[in-house]
Order: sequence, then C-alpha cells, then structure tokens
Amino acid sequence: MKLNVLDLSIIIGYFITTILLGIYFTRLASKNIDSYFLGGRSMPWYILSVSNASGMFDVSGTMWLVSMLFVYGIKGIYFPWLWPFFNQIFMMVFLSVWLRRSNVLTGAEWITTRFGNGKGAKQSHIIVVVFALVSVIGFLGYAFVGIGKFAQIFLPWNLSANTYALILMLGTGIYVILGGLFSVVATDVLQFIIMTITSIVIAVIAINMVSPEAINAVVPPNWDSAFIDWKLDLDWSGYMDSVNNRIKSDGLSMFGAFVMMMLFKGFFISLAGPIPSHDMQRILSNKTPKHAAMMSGLNSVAMLIPRFLLVTSLTVLALVYFNTELAAMEDNIDFELILPYAIGNFIPTGLKGLIIAGLLAAFMSTISSYINVAPAYIVNDIYKKYINPRAGSARLVKLSYLASTLFLAIGIGFGYIIESIDSITQWIVTALWAGYAAPNMLKWYWWRFNGYGFFWGMLSGLAAAMITPFLLPGFAPIYHFPFIFALSLAVSIFASLLTPPEDETVTFSFYKTVRPWGIWEPIHQKVIVQDHEFQKNTAFKRDMFNVVIGIIWQLSLIAMPVYLVIQNFTKASIAFGITIITSFLLKKNWYNKLEEN
Repeated sequence: MKLNVLDLSIIIGYFITTILLGIYFTRLASKNIDSYFLGGRSMPWYILSVSNASGMFDVSGTMWLVSMLFVYGIKGIYFPWLWPFFNQIFMMVFLSVWLRRSNVLTGAEWITTRFGNGKGAKQSHIIVVVFALVSVIGFLGYAFVGIGKFAQIFLPWNLSANTYALILMLGTGIYVILGGLFSVVATDVLQFIIMTITSIVIAVIAINMVSPEAINAVVPPNWDSAFIDWKLDLDWSGYMDSVNNRIKSDGLSMFGAFVMMMLFKGFFISLAGPIPSHDMQRILSNKTPKHAAMMSGLNSVAMLIPRFLLVTSLTVLALVYFNTELAAMEDNIDFELILPYAIGNFIPTGLKGLIIAGLLAAFMSTISSYINVAPAYIVNDIYKKYINPRAGSARLVKLSYLASTLFLAIGIGFGYIIESIDSITQWIVTALWAGYAAPNMLKWYWWRFNGYGFFWGMLSGLAAAMITPFLLPGFAPIYHFPFIFALSLAVSIFASLLTPPEDETVTFSFYKTVRPWGIWEPIHQKVIVQDHEFQKNTAFKRDMFNVVIGIIWQLSLIAMPVYLVIQNFTKASIAFGITIITSFLLKKNWYNKLEEN
C-alpha cells in the first residue's frame, strides 16, 4: 500500500511512543514481582478493563467476524458465543469476585489455595503451568504470522512478512519486558483509543457510502434477520453462489442446533472460569474483588461496541463495493482482503496512517499481553516454588526479564515454522481448551473434588480431544465437545472419589476465603462450628438470573452498532431499549449487591 510522509510519520511515531512508555515504567515495574506482573494491584479497575478489552481486539478475530457477518447476515451476532465471549458475564456476576478473593499471582498458584501441597495438588499445579505456557507459545506464534502478513500488505517497504514480524515483535517485547504490566496497560489504553477512533471513522464512512437499498440489492432475503431458525433460512443463489458452498462446508445449515451447542458448550466453559492468560491476570491485578467484577462488566461495553462498528462497516463496504472481486474468487473467497481494500479505497491521508497504526496496535496489544503472562508462571510457579523459595525481589524481577525474553524468542521461532505445522498446532490448541472445562468447573463448586481429580480430568480431556476427530470425522469441532466433556467429567469425579479428600485445613481456608456457592454443605457445617458468624453464600439463584440478563444485555450491545451501521434504526432502537432495561436490572440485582471484599 502506498503511504505518504504524514501517514508513515504517524505509524513510526506510534511505534516509538510505545517503546518510550516501556522505558518510562521500568522503575515502577522493577519494585517486585507483584508490581511487574500485577502492577502492584494499584491500577484503577476501568483502566484494567480497557486494557483487557484492547488485548481481545485482535485483527484476525475481527476479520473472522467480518466473514461470519458477510455469510450469515445479522445472525453473525451469535458467533462470539463460540469462544464464548459471554464468559465475561459469568466473571462479572460472580467468578471475578471469587478469583480475586484468592489473592494469588497466577492461575497455577491458585491450585495451591484449592488443593494444598500434596501429590495430587503438585500434579495439578504442573499441568496448569504446562497448559498456560503451551497456550502462550501457540498464541505468540500465530501472532507472529498474523502481524507479518498484515504489515507486508500495509507497510510500503519491500520486506518479507517474517522480517516485518520480527521487527514489530522485538519492538513490542522491549516495552513489555522493561515496563511489565504497567507498560502493557498504558500502551493497551493508547491502542484502545486508536482502535475506537478507527472503528468510528470507518463506520461514518460506511454509513455515508452504503444505503440500506444498496445492501438489500446484494444480499438474499432474511440476511438482516437475527431470528434463530432450526434450519438456516439463507440462500445465496443468484447473489454469490459460492457462499452457499461456504455454509455447507462450515456444517451450519442446521443453525438452531449450532446455536444450542454454542450455548451448551459456552455455559460449562464459562462456569470453569478464565483460562490462565491475560484475562485472569487483569482480574488478579484489581485492588478489590468488587473492582474485579466491575472490570469484567465494563469489558463487554469497551470491547463489543467499537469492534462491531468496525466489523459491520467492513462487511457492508465489502458487500457493495468489493462484491464482484469476491464473487470472482468463487470457493476461495479471502475475507482478509476486505480490510486493505477498505483502507486503500475509502480512507483519506492522515487518517490512513492513524488507522494502520491502530490495527498494528491491536496486534501488538495481543502480543504484549501474552509476553507478560508467561514469565509469571516460570518465575512464580516453577523457580520460586520449586527451585529458590527464598529468592529476593530483585532476583525475581531480573529473572522475569530473562523469562520474558526467552518466551518472546520461542514465540518468534515458533512463528517461523508455524506454516508447516498449522494443522498440528490447531489440533493441540483445540485439545488443550477442550480438556480444560470439566475439572476447572468442578474445582469451584464441589467440596470433594481434589488434586488427583483435577489432574486426571484434564489429562483425560486432552487425550479425548486428540482422539475424537478420528472417531467423529465429518463433524464440526464444536460437536465433539459433549463427548469430551462427559468423559473428562466422569474421570474427574471417579478419580476424586477413589482417592482421599484434600486436607480439611486447606478446604476450610478456601471455602472461607473465596465463599463460593455449590455443593459445599459438609464443609459449611464444620466451618460454622468454628466460626459462628460465617455467612453461607446463598446467591446462586440471583447469580443465575443475572447471568441470563447479562447475556441478553451483552447481545444487545452487539446488535446496536450492527443495526446502526446497516441503518435499520427501528431495530437499533429496540436493541438500545433492551440495553437500557437489562442495564437497570443488572444495576438493581448485581451492582447494588456487590460486596467490597
């Protein structure tokens, strides 16, 4: 893409600014590992929320959402449930509070508060550390490939994709390694501001250039309907025939069944809580449990409104102005070309540089979050726990620098070879996530669950996820979930019942500190004998009510910008009305009931 001096100056200026921020925050981050990895738990909850939302605003995911909205119409608003994004609602309502009460540094350290230091707990601790580190390496590798391809399209110098990726990831690594979470959050906020401006600018352009009539002329009937039918009611014949083949290859003709499976899978994954990544790190970085819940609540607003302004704007511009080129690709439609097409053809000088800087920022935000997460597991959960428990703060911070550098190097190296092992990597990452749900759900809600149950539950889940694709060929991965989950759940329960329960001192401490609801009655009865003033958590029904209202609220936050951009103002107003009503209900039944600790 051809860029003039002003655009290039903006891009280079942004890149230099992020490095300077890392240098500026070095002193604050180097106090101790709490400061380095959690910002000393001193940052405001709303800043952490914006940082978290920025880390989730990745360009690859955005372009995937563009393809879903293009192909499936307004029903594309349900596709974030695949991740599932409504896990933010579960965290907002109760899980962020429970997690922050544990007062730990990492997800692996949390295992000690739940299961103690026995053999089963140590096995569980190790498998969580492995899960976290392998996930980080995988994400860094994919980010390397993604940012390289992106830079090669948008930046004017004649460099290879890998060279661009190396330069950008090294630059990102400098400010992360020097400034720890302080610099990650500061640059995340800057990146979020740029991405929000980018989204608004492209939305204004799309609204002015694409009329509702122009959209209706190029899409099939029911494209603008959010109604969930059991069988998908979209036929692209005569509009773009190859899209029908895409729907068939996705295996989503039975759309109602697909949505039900997303909800089923999403419910249990959400109950399990956050995986050990930057999302968990932000929750643990809050000053209080109440702030952690508020942070998770704001995530939905900060993340969804600007992102779906951008997603919908790119979709309608592609439908109307890039339709012929996409149709000519037939079954090989490349939706990633939509973004450079839109920027190259519709964005004026000056804004073009800002928008490219913003998109680079989205990549860098995701990368920086993972670079900062991995060293916490090396330093806190391996070195400090097993090698040198008496290590001082200065040594731990220096080791954090080294560990960050090591994982940056491994991620870059993985990025160089990832194209040749793409299918294997996808397989491993899918296995890791699928094996996570059942044992991580039980750890919160069942008193008898122990470290052995956690370890064997995760291990069996991972093994099942690796075997299931061969047992169920032709089925989309989401339909593998019930089988993997059922096996992992059964193994978790049996392994726990066939081995001794955890030390009651550990279980008592966890129950009194975290105060979860669930199957805890035997422990509760023993706790109140020792502490007559201890109050049982009876908020299960209220929390589940708030989860349902929260998911509706979150969906309305997606629908509003979507209908606004396609200029269906009646439905946009309905979505806005739903947002107001659900916000009122959440204010009354969630926010007003939040405890400070």
